[in-house]
Amino acid sequence: MSRSIPPIAAAAAATIALALTGCTNAADADSTGGTVELEFWHGYTEADGKVLDELVAEFNESQDGVEITPVTKPWATLLDTALPALTAGNGPQLLALPPENIPVYASRGALLPLDEWYDSPDSGASTLNPQAVETGLADGERFGAPLSFTPLTMFINQTLFDEAGVAVPTTWDEWVEAATALTVDENGDGTPEQYGLALQDNATVGNGVWISLLQSGGGDVVTPEGEVLVDSPENVATLEYWTAAVRDHQISPTGLTGVDADELFKAGKAAMTLGGPWMASIAEESGIEYGIAALPAGPAGIKASALAVDMTVTAQASAEEQAAAEQFLTWFYQPENMVTWSLASGWPPLTTDVDAADVAENPVVAALTEQSQYGVALLPGVIPQADILTELDTATQKAMAGGAIAELLQTAQTEMEATLAE
Repeated sequence: MSRSIPPIAAAAAATIALALTGCTNAADADSTGGTVELEFWHGYTEADGKVLDELVAEFNESQDGVEITPVTKPWATLLDTALPALTAGNGPQLLALPPENIPVYASRGALLPLDEWYDSPDSGASTLNPQAVETGLADGERFGAPLSFTPLTMFINQTLFDEAGVAVPTTWDEWVEAATALTVDENGDGTPEQYGLALQDNATVGNGVWISLLQSGGGDVVTPEGEVLVDSPENVATLEYWTAAVRDHQISPTGLTGVDADELFKAGKAAMTLGGPWMASIAEESGIEYGIAALPAGPAGIKASALAVDMTVTAQASAEEQAAAEQFLTWFYQPENMVTWSLASGWPPLTTDVDAADVAENPVVAALTEQSQYGVALLPGVIPQADILTELDTATQKAMAGGAIAELLQTAQTEMEATLAE
């Protein structure tokens, strides 16, 4: 889900902020005290979009003061059109955004902070998964309310596990041991016909695979405050561990993108891979009996970067419209609505008062719900997120190809610091 908005000149940013301020004032002046009407743009085009629209309709029917009209746009289209529409004064008051875009939009004055709603005892926000809340951070303020949040998870080919008599790993050492046992090179030519693990090293799932491993190893990449931490002894140790595992035991091909890994698993040529809920559909369509497990724990436990989308209130909303949008947020996070949303969308619940038993009729959602405790926000608050992830990709891919790890991380540190200083 990694996307980015290209940078704009400072003068253009100022123009956007000024235009949005004008829109807000106009909306305030036009307030009539009747039904408050909002547009809600989102990019969910599958079952998740259908149930979201149905929930919006239920909210509209539940009260008389607010009417929300959902507008579905494919994510690429939404991200291409939202800022221009807001600048022109014909954008939405509610907008779904991938978290990497929130700091960009917030820095341009396109979003309203939600701190007062979060801090209100009547909002229901206290039940939200704390790491899901982190995805909406920008410059210390909360601009997003979570709409979907699912941690990176491990999918296993259950048939291959059963045939080899291998148990599901729960630690890194067990993971490498299981992957080694499940790697098969029948003709001894050095190229396995079956890999124990499809370990992506570039263009990974939401670009979260290596951040998950680095954080599970006790390291980090960039803090929400913009401090670069990628060059650390912990990260050196993590990369040395995994490059040695791949090199010495050939448990995974190198140079794998997220799509490549999906294809290997789909073809039955990888016993384990990392992904999100879509992997269940891929496995089922391919006739693969699969299992779902949490990432095995590293030295610092389990830190699984989460794929996420947040709801935001745009600067086009008047005070009255912001209050109406926040009324919808409070309604949306009620337990019964969380269950409806999760069962139909495939995303785990966003609140801590809904557990796996509440969504047990969907085994995939139930499994992901149990793993929500391990989810962590991906580079929260970092504006040039795509650039940081590209620089991390460069380091991890070169490391897996045999590069000098300490030097690669030193270079990544310098490049990331330069990127954040721009």
